[in-house]
Amino acid sequence: MPQKFNKDIKIIATDFDGIMTDSCVYFSSDSMEEQKKVSYKDIMGMSLAVKNGYKLAIISGENSPIIDRVANRFNLEDVHKGIKNKRESIEQISQKYSVPLSQICYLGDDINDICVLERVGFAVTVPDANFKVKEIPRIYITKAQAGNGAFREIVDLLIY
Repeated sequence: MPQKFNKDIKIIATDFDGIMTDSCVYFSSDSMEEQKKVSYKDIMGMSLAVKNGYKLAIISGENSPIIDRVANRFNLEDVHKGIKNKRESIEQISQKYSVPLSQICYLGDDINDICVLERVGFAVTVPDANFKVKEIPRIYITKAQAGNGAFREIVDLLIY
């Protein structure tokens, strides 16, 4: 039975590539269309989070239409794409909902996530994250791999 995390978390924010996906980009040999794998475990995790009253946010350095598909599925209001300064985005979300950073969980896997992971109340990464991310004090490293239930693992820890 996993340990329950009761950290008064109100918002779960996440990077997309490397958390919700397996960090790979797939291209069709016919059209060169970009494809990404998103696990139904993580989709279910988003559904459970919303049903349990959490606000969800996606903050991504990429500008992928796949992010929109996932966000539209849950009517997410806070989708920040093509972001170079993720700290500004998380601060905007915090202010929008009057929720302190200490009540925000953020999942990130690379150096552009460090500025957010160091400030939130519950910082999370995945096993194959950049080594600098895994060195952040008090960071939680999921057992699940990126794109294979890491987001769901955190939702389960928060609600069950």
